[in-house]
Amino acid sequence: MFDVLIRGAHILDGTGSPSFRGDVGIDGTRIDAIGDLRDAPAHETLDAIGLTIAPGFIDIHSHSDFTLSINPRAESKVRQGVTTEVVGNCGFSPAPIAPATKSQLLQYTAFIDAGLPWDWTSFGDFLAHLETNRLAVNIVPFVGHGSIRIAVMGFSDAAPNVDEFTTMKHLLAQAMDEGAWGLSTGLIYPPGVFAQTDEIVELARGVAKRDGLYFSHIRGEGATLLDAISEVITIAREANISAEVSHFKAAGKSNWSKASQAIDLIERARADGLRVDADMYPYAAGSTTLSALLPDWALAGGMSAMLARLNDKTTRGKIADAMNAGAGVTRDFDQTFLTACPNHPEYEGQTLAQIAQSRAQSPIDATLAILIETNGETEMASFMMSEENICSSLKQAWMTIGSDGLAFAPNGVLGKGKRHPRSYGTFPRVLQKYVREEKIITLPNAIKRMTAQTAAKLGLKDRGRVQAGLAADLVVFNPDTIIEHSTFAEPYQFPSGIEFVLVNGQVVVAKDEQRDALPGQVLRK
Repeated sequence: MFDVLIRGAHILDGTGSPSFRGDVGIDGTRIDAIGDLRDAPAHETLDAIGLTIAPGFIDIHSHSDFTLSINPRAESKVRQGVTTEVVGNCGFSPAPIAPATKSQLLQYTAFIDAGLPWDWTSFGDFLAHLETNRLAVNIVPFVGHGSIRIAVMGFSDAAPNVDEFTTMKHLLAQAMDEGAWGLSTGLIYPPGVFAQTDEIVELARGVAKRDGLYFSHIRGEGATLLDAISEVITIAREANISAEVSHFKAAGKSNWSKASQAIDLIERARADGLRVDADMYPYAAGSTTLSALLPDWALAGGMSAMLARLNDKTTRGKIADAMNAGAGVTRDFDQTFLTACPNHPEYEGQTLAQIAQSRAQSPIDATLAILIETNGETEMASFMMSEENICSSLKQAWMTIGSDGLAFAPNGVLGKGKRHPRSYGTFPRVLQKYVREEKIITLPNAIKRMTAQTAAKLGLKDRGRVQAGLAADLVVFNPDTIIEHSTFAEPYQFPSGIEFVLVNGQVVVAKDEQRDALPGQVLRK
């Protein structure tokens, strides 16, 4: 007798092959049989006639490690079919932590406001905390270069000395030994922005020796995109490591033509035998912290130092001058709006241009004032990518899908603000807009990019395919009706068209209802 039997579905196995009709029988946490099982008994039978079974979606770029502690149900992810999340991206993970610099990490990540207990020090301690807490989804943890650097030297803009670098390498090796799958960097954020390429190469070599991966929020996605892509390729070559360009994009209209050149750089690297890939989210708007608009030097020393500079009239003027000269991330104040703004919730959903007008200030002066008034805990989104580039990027065979979002919930602390809809709608949006409506890629190919291809990149041997003997992470959906309902105006809305989601053989979502099951696992390397 099966524990769960899914009957009468079209099965997309994740390999990119066309679908076939069949039933799926599950025993415990594993797929036990696939075929004509109509007469087989089961404790629970799910009617999937007219629906499609696929492997559970693997979100290759997530930040849910900052929210799962207080909300292990992970509603915004599991309700869109995500069964596994890759966390610890963009250079930041909740561990390791050093007592001397703990407050700096907490202050920098306070914009998430997720109420983490922060009662661990090592990477392994943090993973054990998640295991004790239990989860609705699986996680594949990466360790953040920024978190390691903060633990050793805070937000210093200096290069690490010999002793500091030795400690950094030790913390990295310890995290790998405790289950990290690789190292991530966030090279537009402090302290990663202060790290030279040779620092990253040397750390990546240690990761490569442990068969780990290197994921990077690259040093620039706008005017310096091509140099930043070249840096990733250099790191992949010199460290002999498999590398990933996180949330691939060409940001800013003046840089849209660089997208094809960046793709060419990656193609040439791959032709040379380097293991370089990328992931993306299917939106023309990106999202990050408002402080990313500041010049690099204004971020040195951490959040307290940044706020001290902003509160000094002379230094604030220098920061404004640097922003006027083009420092900071690419932005258009008419296309950049606030998504979370403590002390000023009335600004959420408004553009910086609108806010500046209401305050009778220039957009730059308003930006700096808001950072002061919110202690730097403000988030923004900006429409800066072209639809043409989204489509051309999706067509690249090596491109996978990642939300760059967090596991949120409609209510409570994780339901505040008007955050980017990608946390609720990334995967349904691909299937609705780019498969069904615009036919940019086929359904089997899209599923492959969300499942088996991602699993192969990570080295997850028992997930990402519908195959007997593998983990029963599955999503059952209707490709004809799947719709993303999350919007920038109303982001906290679940998609429709996803009928069932199973994680490690347990039904977590059934017919628009999420059960209390928490069968997710911390998948240690």
